[in-house]
Amino acid sequence: MSKYTPLWMFLQQDGGDQIQFSFERIKAILGFDLDHSFLTFKSEASKFGHSVEKISIKEQWVQFCKNK
Repeated sequence: MSKYTPLWMFLQQDGGDQIQFSFERIKAILGFDLDHSFLTFKSEASKFGHSVEKISIKEQWVQFCKNK
């Protein structure tokens, strides 16, 4: 289990096809700030039925899509 598993599980339970979370919302789910390791672990989302589509460092959000 990685430190991002709670985020992937939250997405799995959401049920939406596409969702965008601010960095602050992700921090609230995980209990810590996103760091550079997110780029390494983002592929784990596919195990929970989602993918990381876009990341905006400038606007501080991450967009997720449900795998079809």
